[in-house]
Amino acid sequence: MCGRYSLTATSEELAEHFRVLKQVCFEPSFNIPPGQKILNIVARADGSRKAVNLLWGLVPPWAKDRKIGWNLSNARRETLTEKPAFREALKRQRCLIPADGYFEWQKRAEGKQAFHIHREDRKLFAFAGLWEQWIRDEETLYSCTIITTAANASMRAVHERMPVIMPPAYYQAWLDKTAGTDAVLPLLDNDAYVDIAMTPVSDWVNNPRHNDARCVESCRS
Repeated sequence: MCGRYSLTATSEELAEHFRVLKQVCFEPSFNIPPGQKILNIVARADGSRKAVNLLWGLVPPWAKDRKIGWNLSNARRETLTEKPAFREALKRQRCLIPADGYFEWQKRAEGKQAFHIHREDRKLFAFAGLWEQWIRDEETLYSCTIITTAANASMRAVHERMPVIMPPAYYQAWLDKTAGTDAVLPLLDNDAYVDIAMTPVSDWVNNPRHNDARCVESCRS
């Protein structure tokens, strides 16, 4: 799963990496939990990209209560086409969620050890995601979820699940509103984890209210 991540890049770095023309408005964070507005990259009708802030925790259009989003911060790749909450969004409402790392907790005899998982060069990458629109009375809510898959060999020692990282070469294909489900599902099975590093960090990151560089600093002695 993916229940916490970091995004500390500058607006300029984000605009360049994701080819967004307008200024990217967001607050850098070392410790982003579900339930917050998070940065998403989505496609316009003409195929260009824009940056938007969406609630992390997808609320399907048919949901009676927006609280369902607390249980839908992640979407399993294996059941995307089966789950009513995700299958419609998969057809046309795909997004990229910028990050420079995410956190996972490894179970150990002495307790859990937190890891910050990032590129070896610590540069930007993107999670594959889905977004939805929910309307009730006079309220309109835009929300999103991060797609996860079974952990590969290098990640399995920490957790059985991992978020799907989308390589830059696949960005346009994933966002393409004209591409059908059969065309985009294979994009989720890629080798974007080849240059990923895992840094053990202190339990400071355990508290989602903690949001500073201590969340990502190595605790190796």
